[in-house]
Amino acid sequence: MEELEALRKMIKDHDYSAALTLIDEMGEMGQKAIRNQIYSLIKVLLLHLMKQQAEERTTRSWDLSIANAIDQINATNARNNARSRYIAEDELSELIEKAYAIALKNASAEAFGGALSEKEFAKHLDPTRVKKEALDLILNYES
Repeated sequence: MEELEALRKMIKDHDYSAALTLIDEMGEMGQKAIRNQIYSLIKVLLLHLMKQQAEERTTRSWDLSIANAIDQINATNARNNARSRYIAEDELSELIEKAYAIALKNASAEAFGGALSEKEFAKHLDPTRVKKEALDLILNYES
């Protein structure tokens, strides 16, 4: 990694201010990568929760996708000490809000054999309930 080599050089050159700035940037890059990965997993989670709610049924495949998404979200979000998280509950809620529209578009293409438009499919959903269920599943996860 270029950043580590640059950091090594800064420390050798006693340029601690630049080294600390680079460390901050690297931390932000790591946080962004975690956020992006969790965001992608939330889209998968929402997609399957939407299909379950709209079609008023589930499949083993949907259940497994939901369980895997929740497991991966929590594994990605867990810090090394396992008691704290990278992303707090309020930010998880924001990511769920942000992901909802994309998940809706994808779910509408899959549910009911893709026969409904996004707008028609949305009529079968209670957005508040879907979002709350997603957050509850993530927060109440037990490995």
